[in-house]
Order: sequence, then C-alpha cells, then structure tokens
Amino acid sequence: MNLRTVAAVAGCALLAGCGLFPPLGTVEPAPAVQLAPTVAPVEPPRPAAELENLLTYFLQLKRLVGPELGREHDAARLAYSRARSDYNRVRFAMVLALPNTAFNDEGRALEVLEPVAKNQASSLHGLAQLLSAHLQEQRRLAANVQGLQQKLDALRTLERTLIERESGAATRKR
Repeated sequence: MNLRTVAAVAGCALLAGCGLFPPLGTVEPAPAVQLAPTVAPVEPPRPAAELENLLTYFLQLKRLVGPELGREHDAARLAYSRARSDYNRVRFAMVLALPNTAFNDEGRALEVLEPVAKNQASSLHGLAQLLSAHLQEQRRLAANVQGLQQKLDALRTLERTLIERESGAATRKR
C-alpha cells in the first residue's frame, strides 16, 4: 500500500469518528429519570415444609435395615392410628410401599393414600398422586411378571412331557 492510500483511509476514519460525538457547546438535556414503583421482589412460593420433610424422610427410610426398619414401620403405623392426617397417611404409605420388606403391602398403601390423592386442596396432593401412580404401576408390573411366570411354567411342563414321550417311545423300539 502506498502512503497516499493509508493517509486517505486514516482521514476517512477520523472524519467518521467525529460524527459519534456531539459538537462542542451544545448540551443535550438529561433524560427524565422515571422511578420504578418500589415493590418487594416476588419470590416463588416455598414448597410446604411437610413435603420437604416427607421427601427427606423417604431418603432416610431407604437407608434403614433390619430392626431399625421394623421400628420405623411401627412408629409410622402408630402415628397413623393416632391421627389420620395427610402427613401421617403419606408417611405410613411410604413405609408400606418399601419393596423387599416383611410389611410391604401395596394394596394397603394405596388404600391409606386414597383420601390424600383425591383431596386437591391438600399440600401433599401431588406427592400422594405420584406415590399412588407408582404403586399402581408396581402392581401392574407384578401381575405381568406373574402371568409370564405361569406361561414359562406351562412351557416347562410341556417340554418335560415331550421329553418323557420321546424317551418312552425310544425304549419301546428296543
């Protein structure tokens, strides 16, 4: 590039830059400041303490084993029998829904949960609905497994019968 071209480009850049600033001696009025109405910031509603307590309770419940789990079952059953509040209903249903325990009873858990799941005004309605849907799905899957096991047993019986026939026919031919 020659020197003339560089000077021309630099001059154009300087002239273009001058258009960005207001000319000296003129003062623009300051924009009117509008004050926003003072409103306290809106915080999302905090989940109900009962809901948080039950979710924490469930996490603790999953860690219990043996006699501790039995004691917790007894405590939940006793609390439910004393006061059939929504909280005690969901708590007892959680204990009854634990798989692989001596006291697992999904039908009873669904029965205990039903009033809470139907009461839309309850703060635990959503959790009760979720737990109820989970229990119903577990029951459906268990019935499906039982049906498949019966079919498998029938196939094994059929296979044994065929093997016995073949072995009986083979011994008669000798």
